[in-house]
Parts: sequence; structure tokens; C-alpha cells
Amino acid sequence: MPRDPESEIRELRALIAELKDEAANNERLLKRNQEREFEILRAESLPQLFDVICRRLRESYGLDSVVLVLADAEHEIRHLLLGDQVRLEQFPDIIFVDSLAGMAPQFTSLQKPWLGPYMGPDLQLLFRSQHEIRSVALIPLRRQDKLIGCLAFGSRDEKRFSRHLATDFLAHLGVMIAFALENAVNRARLVRSGLTDFLTGWHNRRYLQTRLMEELAKARRQGSTLVCLLIDLDRFKEINDEHGHLAGDMALREVALRVDAQVRSSDAAARYGGDEFVVLLPGASLEQARGLAERIREAVGATPLEVAAGVERRLTVSIGMAAVAPTRENGDLKGVAERLFSAADVALYRAKQAGRNRVEVETP
Repeated sequence: MPRDPESEIRELRALIAELKDEAANNERLLKRNQEREFEILRAESLPQLFDVICRRLRESYGLDSVVLVLADAEHEIRHLLLGDQVRLEQFPDIIFVDSLAGMAPQFTSLQKPWLGPYMGPDLQLLFRSQHEIRSVALIPLRRQDKLIGCLAFGSRDEKRFSRHLATDFLAHLGVMIAFALENAVNRARLVRSGLTDFLTGWHNRRYLQTRLMEELAKARRQGSTLVCLLIDLDRFKEINDEHGHLAGDMALREVALRVDAQVRSSDAAARYGGDEFVVLLPGASLEQARGLAERIREAVGATPLEVAAGVERRLTVSIGMAAVAPTRENGDLKGVAERLFSAADVALYRAKQAGRNRVEVETP
């Protein structure tokens, strides 16, 4: 029996409308994906990139959870963030690990996106606060054939991420994010390389050595004095041992901030290494320098620092002081610098031996 031409026309029009809706929807999806990619590539800093990855992707794709796991064995990324005064608590959906091994069984051979049901025992370290996640997508982040992290999508819809779905788009997204992460870390590293300690934001030892010779030469020309304060955080090893290296990093960063608030703009401050800091005071007398040293000591110990959740610790520092007034007869300024630091180190040792949290002076 021949079909009614009008019925065929209606069916054809309905099919065309359906195809047009599908095309329009695909165009919207493509545009949205392109916008997200542009946002990822335009991010100028690690915090901006983290916000795009964890918040914007979650909102854009209608996800219930987006978690970024980063391998950070040397704590470099965490140091870069702390150096820019970014607290890790600002990004609760980012997990920093020394090693990806043990985070999830899928990580042992994660070469391409893994999609499937949420399995509590295997994935609970990733979705620690998401008890209603039903399906997940694990997207490897690889650079130079090395797994540097994983982007984890979680949904309450058990059919959202199925093992039968194509993963080309997710794989492309993983490549984009891995590339953006590498660039953001390299930019942050470049900013803080050279003459800057990337944890504290202070100048580093290399800068100090150059500045020290400059100040000694100026003191010799002007017939003035140069004072050196060698500052050491008391019981730093205990902080690391009891609360972890991240707590130690926070303590060093906080000490640097409190010391920096006391020094003059004309002074030269640098992280000497480990838990030691140096402040050079050009033209200061021993009395003036001692007054500054005592203010630094009091400022550091004024309020406790929260080194772990619900755990506060009062920080203290020991300070060794020494001063030199080089003359024109002191042709070897390098030798003068060595004697100045050696004397400050002796004074610091005496402060430690006398009970810590004190200032001692030594004559070169």
C-alpha cells in the first residue's frame, strides 16, 4: 500500500528538524570546548590554571566533581605556590602527591582515559568527599612519555562515563592540560630563578654573595660599618619530623614574612640555605643592629603558626651578630666577608647553646 505523501513529508521535516537540532547542539558543544581550551591556554599563572581546571570545567561540563592529582616529588610546585603567597587550602580539589603509585590501581597503566563505574575502595583517595559519585573518568596527564598527573571527572549519573564511550575528546583535553601545566610551572620557575628563592620570595645565596661584596666595598669607601645578622629557625627539624615537610615549608615562609616586616628598605635580606636567613645592615651601629635583631626575634615569636590542622606551634629564632668596618688596608674583601660570616656563625652557635631564642654578638 503506497504511503501518504503528506505523512512522508511530515516525517522528513521532523528528521530535518532533529538533524538541525543535533547540529546546533554539536556546534554549541564545539564552541564550549574551544572556549575552555582557550581559557586553559590563556592562564598566566598556576592559580589561574587551577581555577579553570577545577571550577570552570566542572561548571561547563555539568560535573559533580573535578579533581586534579599532581606528582610533585620535590615539592617544587607547592613551593612555587607558597612563594607567591598562595595557600594550598584555596584549591581543595587539587591533590599533590610525592608519587602517583597507590592513589588508584588504574594509575599503574594509565596510558589513555579510563572510564567506568565508581569503585569506592579503588577511588576513595581521589574523591574523598564525594560519596554519591557513580561514574568516573580518569584522564592521564603525560609529558615526554611521563605521567605527571591525572584529571579525574566524577558524576552522580552512572551512565555518564561508560567504558563503551569514545575517549578521543578526553585524551585531547589531557594533552592540552598537561602542556598548560608544564608551561605554567616553567613560567613560575623562571620568575623565581636566578637571584630569588622560590619558597620565601627572598633573594637567594647567589644574590647575597654579590651584594655582600658590594656593601663591603661601599663601607670601605665611606669608612662605615656593615653588620651581619645570621638568623636560624629553632627546632626546625622537629617541625619537619612531627608534621611533615610541607609544615616546615610553611614555617620558613612565615619566618621570612615576619622578618621582612622588620627590616629596612636599605637592608639586604636573603635566604642563606635550609632554615638560615641573613640580613645585612649597611651603616648600622652594633646597638642599632641589636635593636633590630631583638625586634625580629620578638616578631617571629609573637603569635603561633598553625603547622597542621588544629595544631599550633610558636616559632622562635636564634640570631648571631657580627660587624666589620673595612679600611683601605683591607685589600682582600673576600677574606673580610669570610671573617664576618664566620663570626656571625660563632655567635649563632653560642645563642643555640645558651638555650635558643636569643641574640648573641661576636667580634670578627
